[in-house]
Amino acid sequence: MGTPVVSAAVEGIVDDAVVRKLLAHSGGQVGTVYGRKGKSYLQQRIHGFGQAAKYSPWVVLVDLNQSAPCAPALVADWLADPPPGLCFRVIIRAVEAWLMADAESLARYLSVPGSRIPDHPENLARPKDALINVARKSRRKAIRQDMVPRSRSGRQEGPAYTSRMTEFAIERWRPDVAARRAESLGRAIRCLKRLVAGASGDVGCRGSRSSSRHRVRNRLIQDPILI
Repeated sequence: MGTPVVSAAVEGIVDDAVVRKLLAHSGGQVGTVYGRKGKSYLQQRIHGFGQAAKYSPWVVLVDLNQSAPCAPALVADWLADPPPGLCFRVIIRAVEAWLMADAESLARYLSVPGSRIPDHPENLARPKDALINVARKSRRKAIRQDMVPRSRSGRQEGPAYTSRMTEFAIERWRPDVAARRAESLGRAIRCLKRLVAGASGDVGCRGSRSSSRHRVRNRLIQDPILI
């Protein structure tokens, strides 16, 4: 029996690294990752992703930020009845909260004391700002230069913030540890494990029907009328 291939859609580059790590952690194989163009892109195409999930497993990750009072409200507004093949998860409140939830690994990566990492990252209104403020205290000049925005630059983050967080997510971040301090991450991991387990029974007996399903799925994603 082979490993199920799971397609994904995410907001940005860091989210891409996170969803790849989560799928590997959950026993799935990463298929095509769509998006990386912001939240509005995902919202405009969520029904297309839902239709595609009727033919093969999918995961969609979106940050809650300040766009809804809670995760269930966002899901209900975007896609009231997600199909069983779609793991549609809302990050409380941004992907940086999930990364900070592995406090020990992040403190070591940023070269800061563990006490600098917030205890309850999902309670932060702006997790990304909090993470950058932690990086300001790094003992390593390279971390500060890469992650902290330069004075009068007009930027919200440093020039290599994305590459730094991508590196951390892929090489250092421990989802199982982080899930102990981030409930929305724990729920996402459980959802992905159910998705992979449910898809595992279909692998190995797909044949030509699988090819047909993939053609339909690709059309649903690519055709703007259907999306």
